[in-house]
Amino acid sequence: FFFSVFNRKTGEPPLINGWIPYLGKALIFRKDAFKFLLDQQKKLGDIFTVHIAGRYITFIMDPFQYVYVIRNSKQLEFHEFADKMASKTFDYPALSKGKFPDLKENLHRIYQYLQGKPLDIISDHMMKNLQDIFEWKCSQATDWETEKMYKFCCSVMFEASFVTLYGRVPAADGHKVISEIRDKFIKFDASFPYLAANIPIELLGATKKVRKELIHHFLLQNMTKWLGGSKVVQARQDIFEKYELLGDYDKAAHHFAFLWASVGNTIPATFWAMYYLLRHPEALAAVRDEIDHLLQSTGQKRGPTYNIHLTREQLDNLVYLESALNESLRMCSSSMNIRISQEDFILKLEGNQEVGLRKGDWIALYPQILHMDPEVYEDPKEYKFDRYIENGRKKTTFYKAGRKLKYFLMPFGSGISMCPGRFLAMNEMKMFLFLLLAHFDVELVENKAVRLDNSRMGLGILLPDVDIAFRYKLRS
Repeated sequence: FFFSVFNRKTGEPPLINGWIPYLGKALIFRKDAFKFLLDQQKKLGDIFTVHIAGRYITFIMDPFQYVYVIRNSKQLEFHEFADKMASKTFDYPALSKGKFPDLKENLHRIYQYLQGKPLDIISDHMMKNLQDIFEWKCSQATDWETEKMYKFCCSVMFEASFVTLYGRVPAADGHKVISEIRDKFIKFDASFPYLAANIPIELLGATKKVRKELIHHFLLQNMTKWLGGSKVVQARQDIFEKYELLGDYDKAAHHFAFLWASVGNTIPATFWAMYYLLRHPEALAAVRDEIDHLLQSTGQKRGPTYNIHLTREQLDNLVYLESALNESLRMCSSSMNIRISQEDFILKLEGNQEVGLRKGDWIALYPQILHMDPEVYEDPKEYKFDRYIENGRKKTTFYKAGRKLKYFLMPFGSGISMCPGRFLAMNEMKMFLFLLLAHFDVELVENKAVRLDNSRMGLGILLPDVDIAFRYKLRS
């Protein structure tokens, strides 16, 4: 390790520079960011700067200091960084270029359709679409059906989300059309970490062609044929129409980006929630018991011919289901919360600490360190489905060094960068698990360990390194 303190001004954290020009510590960081950051924390304390691929990133490792970064949203900006990355990845013009006045704000306003009453409407549609797909699966499953779990989660969640957001494809082979879009989506998604790392798309094989084909699906002449789309997508369409400088292809690229944002992390998160439940019989039994109890108490029958209806309150009251889901999110999420310093300034932290930042410096929180901290979570590598329950209620108090933490679970980012679709995502995953366990007996066929694939470290939910076979049949 070559530690460099060259040109550090007073108050600036120690700098880990690396010995390869430009790359700095990029290769080591990419190989295992979690281990690398913990090693640096042991050597240098809770605040240090790492040179990674031409960027200087200051990591704040102490979760009690997170709040000072999150609340400083004027000097520490996120949207411009996100806009640059998304416009490159999804091939639309950057919003911050001044050509599209207020477009960013107008699009942000639309997220009201993913909260409150409108959230109930879109969740109801999702529930109905999930039930249709499960009913179709039921009609296939006369005896035990064996499938690969990731593939299963992907096909169910992709189709239900697509139909809920964009509407039904009225062609006789609507299923087939969505499957084709899904297959292309998976190919594009495999290249996503490289695009996010700023690697030119021309170097990524067929990715450019696949992205273009995906975007073409969302051209207006195709979208107008789809029936029963959501208010949130309709509102986005209406806004795009007001900007003459936004070409048809650009609008379609925005729609594709929204689809990716809707399912890119939800699919792997659904997989992990299902995988951990099936690996832990006591967890599966507790969650299923809670589901059966709710159906009985509301006088609803389970089975492919019955429509199950759940209010948001009922979904929220499934404490074992929510705890199991939160526990799998704790174990599989690896998002880096990034802010960019808008000016040279001194960031004031707790305990009279100060950090000198230069304009353009990046500040990063890495919540995976918090999620796996044995002081906060006993035996953090173990899956404990009831970790977020205390005395039969949701547990929201967690401590470190005897002090209560404001932030203890951060799979959806923080502050201004928090995922606006997080409530819908949680509802979707709960409904998927609810219907799966209400309708089917489910068990693993293979007894192999599935591990986290670290190629998406810092980008959200990690994917599994292999797929695993499971089987399901209608519950008797």
